[in-house]
Amino acid sequence: MSKPSSFSLRGRKALVAIKDERDATIVRRQFERLGIDIVTWDGGGKIDCRPDVTLIDDEFLPLTSPAQRAALGRSPVIALLGTETPSRLKLVLDLDPASFLVKPLRSAGIYAALVLAFERSERTNELKQQVLKLEQRLRSRRVVLAAVLQVMHTHALAEPAAFALIRRAAMEQRKTIEELSAEITANGSLPRAAG
Repeated sequence: MSKPSSFSLRGRKALVAIKDERDATIVRRQFERLGIDIVTWDGGGKIDCRPDVTLIDDEFLPLTSPAQRAALGRSPVIALLGTETPSRLKLVLDLDPASFLVKPLRSAGIYAALVLAFERSERTNELKQQVLKLEQRLRSRRVVLAAVLQVMHTHALAEPAAFALIRRAAMEQRKTIEELSAEITANGSLPRAAG
């Protein structure tokens, strides 16, 4: 399944929490033009939907409920800023917003804020996936190092020769070096190839 483009907004769902009725009207009108479904939230109750994006007025901050913070953390957040005081900006930063808009709101800029929010969220998710992969590879490198040391001791080989032996055995057994290294460290010796 291909991911939706950050520029294509039709059919997406937005959770909208705005205090000022004039600003809320502008957002409703612009979201309707863009084909975005709106779920309004008053800032106090439970969030019982899974929006694609959240637009929240800074007047609803801080969110005291951990459940509300967790619910907002599942989608990109666009903060609607009314004041630029450090204390208010700190409350906004606690939400880790992907984009922001400034009050008084105008229809110009809403599309750009949405696109930036979706794109930043996508890039952040990709970076998180890369970090997870790198952490996993780092953990597996420790196992490979332990296996190389084991083979060096067992077969009285230098490090390059021990690694080459593990690599060749992994290729013959159609396993990854990490899988074979885990077997070596668990069994204490180089497993024999089947067949």
